[in-house]
Amino acid sequence: MRITQSTVPGGGVLHDIVTRGGEAFRVLVEPSGERVLVIEAPDSDRPLAEVLLESDEADAVAEILHSAPIVDRVASLERRLEEYLSRDSGPPGPA
Repeated sequence: MRITQSTVPGGGVLHDIVTRGGEAFRVLVEPSGERVLVIEAPDSDRPLAEVLLESDEADAVAEILHSAPIVDRVASLERRLEEYLSRDSGPPGPA
């Protein structure tokens, strides 16, 4: 997957995404936090579709697209932190 980004005059950031299979789409992040998902037509300069997502909608879609749910990722981080802290809280070594 290849992702490039550019600043849009007047505000916002445009992310151009091409998958390993060659499918292209864009995500425009507006200064307001809204996202516009743009599905590119393979042989045209005109998009096939544009989907406007408000911030909370973008978060919901991102949660669906993650390979692991956020609850699982947080639990994994908590386990790693607990292991790290228990390792550091062992008895002090010889002085």
